[in-house]
Amino acid sequence: MSTSPAADAASSRSPIAAQAARRRTFAIISHPDAGKTTLTENLLLAGGAIRAAGQVRARGENRRTRSDWMKIERERGISVSASVMTFDHAGKMFNLLDTPGHEDFSEDTYRTLTAADAAVMVLDAAKGIEPQTLKLFEVCRLRDIPIVTFINKMDREAQDPFALLDEIGSKLALDPAPLYWPAGSGGRFRGMLDLRRDQFIPFAKKGADGSDEGHPEPVALKGNSLAAYLDEAEQAEVEEGAMLVQEAAKPFDPQAFLEGHMTPVFFGSALRHFGVDQLLEGLGDYAPAPKAVPATKGGEPVQVQPGDREVAGFIFKVQANMDPNHRDRIAFLRLTSGRFSRGMKLKVQNTGKQISVNAPVMFFASDRELAEEAFAGDVIGIPNHGVLRVGDSLSESGTLRFAGLPNFAPEILQRVRVKDPLKAKHLAKALTGLAEEGVTQLFRPTMGADFIVGAVGQLQFEVMADRLANEYQLEVIFEASPWAEARWLVAERADLEDFAGKHRMQMATDIDDQPVFLAKSAWEIGYVGEKYPKVRFERSRERA
Repeated sequence: MSTSPAADAASSRSPIAAQAARRRTFAIISHPDAGKTTLTENLLLAGGAIRAAGQVRARGENRRTRSDWMKIERERGISVSASVMTFDHAGKMFNLLDTPGHEDFSEDTYRTLTAADAAVMVLDAAKGIEPQTLKLFEVCRLRDIPIVTFINKMDREAQDPFALLDEIGSKLALDPAPLYWPAGSGGRFRGMLDLRRDQFIPFAKKGADGSDEGHPEPVALKGNSLAAYLDEAEQAEVEEGAMLVQEAAKPFDPQAFLEGHMTPVFFGSALRHFGVDQLLEGLGDYAPAPKAVPATKGGEPVQVQPGDREVAGFIFKVQANMDPNHRDRIAFLRLTSGRFSRGMKLKVQNTGKQISVNAPVMFFASDRELAEEAFAGDVIGIPNHGVLRVGDSLSESGTLRFAGLPNFAPEILQRVRVKDPLKAKHLAKALTGLAEEGVTQLFRPTMGADFIVGAVGQLQFEVMADRLANEYQLEVIFEASPWAEARWLVAERADLEDFAGKHRMQMATDIDDQPVFLAKSAWEIGYVGEKYPKVRFERSRERA
């Protein structure tokens, strides 16, 4: 009996490559309030990682959003820190990377997307593509990340689905390929057609007492059971819409999706857990497994394959005090190759330090458990005390270097001081820790004792003050800075020393001791730059 080429390829894979092929590592991106965190919770529910949305493995406080673990996140109902959740479902291992929804935390989102192989773009059915969605999409496009679209909140009043598809096509230059088609919206929302299986998936309204007993099983499109959910006019309307969209839209092509030209479109209501199972099934079927990652070895470019024997990966996030009882510091390692096992020794490429990974963890939102083994695509947490930084490359040999992750020039600069002068040393340590996480950027002026903190938006300062108070018991005051712009300086040593000597009052260093020029305006940077053509004023700098 002959076998298919796909089956032959699967059987010939090494065990390491076969395990990597099971992985689906994806991020969720959206504009604030599109329902990203609710979708995250319900994907965990669909994947069997939790028993009820808001209860990861039913531990801890009941009905608490568990992908948002910070106090400020729970109080305000926003996500301001990327989190990682891992679950096994239908023969696949899913690594869900939940990104901050607020635009002030775009750097954290960018770093998280470097660890993702695909992204789910959540759109509010009433609002369509919003500004922050567009920004995040551009980041995905820069990194060639394939995008799955989930149009959320169909049980509320929504735009015409054809208009939403047109917007995706025109604003994102992506071919939308709906795999389902909605029957109405808002109070008229009845469910959706499965365009591949000729089935209707009914949406159940809540009971008069507000109870939610779940949604009925799918029924055949041509069967008598359909009349229980759609009257004749509704049935004619949804069938006509489905026929029109199938004629107008390009059929879904998995290869075009992987190449970034097409997005499969799903509809649903995350809050009511409708369409979420179908989205998870689609991710398992179509989202890419881990692929080769470019790196350098001994200065020579190489491609690190998921099935390679050497264990390797890169740090894309560092988070302190996830567990306030233990003052922990966790580095998030995205594995790119090999079979990692607990107790292994890995080397940090840029420092040459060797670390024994004796207590690696896998994450279930704020819960965690020891990771005995992991493969390419998985994200594990490595507890450490400042040894690992964002952008570090780790491998068994210590010779592999992956592209570093960028820091971008902040848009707001403020001075920060502690109310109690006796705690100045504690402030320096706390600020350095938060800067290494990427919460904010920290600059130390050459002249003067004040710290200058840089951020993309005001919310970052509020989160910083909240964390300094709760995690470090430091009450701080932010004050206006005389500087409005910061640029990293790149030049030959003599030229740099000459420039720094003439601009001592405006010189600073970042947490990596790299030289930074502080200016009162963008115009000043242009003016000074013309006078010193041998010095480059960079808006971004690669970490590690």
